[in-house]
Amino acid sequence: MQIIALIPAYEPTDILIDLTRRLFDSGFTVVVVDDGSGINYKRIFHQCRPYAQVLAYEGNQGKGHALKTGCQYIKEHYEKKSIVVTVDSDGQHAIEDAVKVAEKVAAHPSSLILGVRTFGEGTPLRSQLGNSITRAVFSLSTGIRVSDTQTGLRGFCVSMIPFLVGVPGSRYEYEMNVLLQCAQQNIGILEVPIQTIYMNGNKGSHFNTLQDSFRIYKHILKFAASSLLSFCIDYGVYSALAVSMAGLGMNVGIPLANITARAVSASANYAMNKRFVFHSSANTLKTGAQYILLAVSILLGNTVLLSFLVNQWGVNPFAAKLFTELTFFMVSWVGQRFWVFRRQSEYECSFTKKTKD
Repeated sequence: MQIIALIPAYEPTDILIDLTRRLFDSGFTVVVVDDGSGINYKRIFHQCRPYAQVLAYEGNQGKGHALKTGCQYIKEHYEKKSIVVTVDSDGQHAIEDAVKVAEKVAAHPSSLILGVRTFGEGTPLRSQLGNSITRAVFSLSTGIRVSDTQTGLRGFCVSMIPFLVGVPGSRYEYEMNVLLQCAQQNIGILEVPIQTIYMNGNKGSHFNTLQDSFRIYKHILKFAASSLLSFCIDYGVYSALAVSMAGLGMNVGIPLANITARAVSASANYAMNKRFVFHSSANTLKTGAQYILLAVSILLGNTVLLSFLVNQWGVNPFAAKLFTELTFFMVSWVGQRFWVFRRQSEYECSFTKKTKD
């Protein structure tokens, strides 16, 4: 089984030359992508050629574009059963860790393998903070825990490349988008512990803290934005009806206002989630029926809890509404993520078919 090391590189140092040599000596087939580094870096890439196939294009296009370029080349020149391990060009990944990732891919060919770092003493503050925030938001948004969302050491089979090149993004946000798309399409994400190496305090990184962080987080927040907007619709309708139905009494007015508000917000939430969040092309009648069943179940639990808080404990109706919504938020997310809008990716279906054959 051939193992290919894919290295996206922009304005690299001489570290890249030693990296390609050591990977080559360790049995890797090496593919380097020059992401428009310019004439001043031609010497470095030229000295990599005895150990690697070097691809190049004019103008910096971003890490995501470089990875896709390398993946396309590998797809066209290597067998589907081959393994690809992406390695950063700045020396942050040990050769033995790349081997560990490749071995994990061989054992789990239908999954994306991540080489995850331990963020302890000596980790640059921006790296530690950035990973902590991204991990938390990713976990809340997808229901999946990933230890290191920003690792560049990743492994996968060549057969997964059609899926990977279809993931949107051309710069640093691409790697986060891959994780989000894997979560959405039920492709397994597995982890391998690796060494944490920072060369010169990670000064060689071309990551722009503000600009690239925005690119990453805007795609994560899309997963949460639909729920927030639906909550605003729900809360607004509920508040208006709770006031207008005050004459009916708490025992009647509160449940009726809650049910009506949930029906309106649920319709809006279903439409947004199907089209913009999960990009589901599944049958509308089927997903609609599943969504309604889930929504009714949540509504019953929500209404019972809300009425109990207001009528039995005397909690302010507006504060009680906030509490119940927070309580049932994760129930709603997990139900939609793993049941209503769950779908097999084309890659996953293809792999399953081949396994059966």
